[in-house]
Amino acid sequence: MLYDLHEIQRSILGPFSAFTETGSQLFSNPYSPLAYTPLSRQLAAAYELAHRVGKDYEKPAWGLDTTYINGREIAVTEDIAVNKPFCRLVHFRRNARRKDPRVLLVAPLSGHHATLLRDTARSLIQNHEVYVTDWVDARMVPIADGTFGLDDYVRYIQAFLRHLGPDTHVISVCQPTVPVMAALSLMASEDDPDQPRSMVMMGGPIDTRKSPTQVNRLATTKPYEWFEDNLIHRVPPRYPGAGRKVYPGFLQHAGFVAMNPDRHVKSHYDYYLHLLRGDDSDAEAHRRFYDEYNAVLDMPAKFYLDTIRTVFQEFRLPRGTWVIDGQTVDPGAIRKTALMTVEGALDDISGLGQTHAAHTLCANLSPSMREVHTAAHCGHYGIFSGRRWRELIYPRISTFIRAHA
Repeated sequence: MLYDLHEIQRSILGPFSAFTETGSQLFSNPYSPLAYTPLSRQLAAAYELAHRVGKDYEKPAWGLDTTYINGREIAVTEDIAVNKPFCRLVHFRRNARRKDPRVLLVAPLSGHHATLLRDTARSLIQNHEVYVTDWVDARMVPIADGTFGLDDYVRYIQAFLRHLGPDTHVISVCQPTVPVMAALSLMASEDDPDQPRSMVMMGGPIDTRKSPTQVNRLATTKPYEWFEDNLIHRVPPRYPGAGRKVYPGFLQHAGFVAMNPDRHVKSHYDYYLHLLRGDDSDAEAHRRFYDEYNAVLDMPAKFYLDTIRTVFQEFRLPRGTWVIDGQTVDPGAIRKTALMTVEGALDDISGLGQTHAAHTLCANLSPSMREVHTAAHCGHYGIFSGRRWRELIYPRISTFIRAHA
């Protein structure tokens, strides 16, 4: 019933959100006489804040229509290279004749849309041919399309790599580091000709036994059945995926906010002050961040529960006990794919050492095919978005890719 109650709440907040948006315009639009009354700025700011707290956030657009190459503005088109029920492989095709390294950017399926990696993709597009896994909201997938688990995620990655062919480079951010490592391990065991040239693992839970965070502790202090009984719900009738079991995005979002509630309250209060002072650039930065942060998707129940058990409770990848289609996942089989790991020194989601553990698992890689980087003063989101990503981390990754192209 929780999902149904959430939908009732949305239907109630819809008119409220529309009302507060109208109120904000009445007290701020220069063509409205109310904008020149006493306290108009305070009322407009209060209405705007209430509107953004109560509104429904849809998936944002990528907005990557252009890039700059050698100082020239180049048009970029968004194509669907592969279309699967639970994921679209998006190709950002540049209107330029360049033979740059081909990169598969694997976005996390952890509650937010793939557009969370917009800043990551924007940087990569300048010097790489970029493909991104754009995961589909599970509530939009008809139940006739079957289930989707962690092993299916691994098969999707393999299918995308085989579609792109050899000489591809893989960048995985956060959650997908584990299934990407599994996919490459199985391909290496079969000596698949489409093994990528390099893989970059960023802030991921390769071995969550190292420096466990609040996220890790939740998964280990609750039994598997607790997650199944309390967090899994069926999609309501109004959506194409009606009846499908999912881990709802609104629950994941509540968990994200609960990790740092004071920070979010302060951020919204600062937004109110920006509106009062007329600090348009700071207010717009707040809108951009929360337009992305508040837009969430539902995850397939099987995938979510598989991840809890395989990654956070039984540690199957580092223990060597993960079996897919009768084949053991053995990262030691990887010999042809160079490995770079990136961690943030202040990461409170994937603790220090969890991603770098990939080097221990890939025991048969030569030293010349390895690189380890810990970004100082950098949290989880900072390793793939923002100034430190653009100025410090991206140049190292780009250099690493070209060194192994």
